[in-house]
Amino acid sequence: MKSFFAFIWEITKIVIIALLIVVPIRYFIFQPFFVKGQSMEPNFENNDYLIVDEISYRFRAPQRGEVVVFKYPQNPSQCYIKRIIGLPGETIEIGDGKVVIFSEKDSQILDESDYLPPGVFTPGEILVSLAENEYFVLGDNRISSADSRRWGPLPREDIIGRVFLRAWPFVAFAKIKAPAY
Repeated sequence: MKSFFAFIWEITKIVIIALLIVVPIRYFIFQPFFVKGQSMEPNFENNDYLIVDEISYRFRAPQRGEVVVFKYPQNPSQCYIKRIIGLPGETIEIGDGKVVIFSEKDSQILDESDYLPPGVFTPGEILVSLAENEYFVLGDNRISSADSRRWGPLPREDIIGRVFLRAWPFVAFAKIKAPAY
């Protein structure tokens, strides 16, 4: 009987140690995320399983081109995935199928060739200036995405983290890198 309780005690210790390691990692460092819908196609498909880095943005600001998971501003119980296009303090203009970014220094037509196939254009006519701690996000599937064109700038505090790994489907397993601008 004593060996049975010793066995149970050993199992309990292992479970406690595992929880002490896994729980903080899951809630403070990495978070899994399933893609729902087609708004990020062709780069992320419905039911792709991604790992979100929750810690990087505690030490640096989100960068243009990074794919982020965030709380949907109109319903914080839902999480969305989109690509950061505009940064705080910039003005974003969409017209004639192009995205133009105006900053204090200059203006540029956004080169999206690293992540969008040739011939993809961004529909809509919009001009929006971003305040401090606001971001402009778009889905990669520009025709079929509810994004900042529809509901406005994304507040910084709603960003959960950046997508850094595609874990499923396994044939598409890859580290996710933002394009260099």
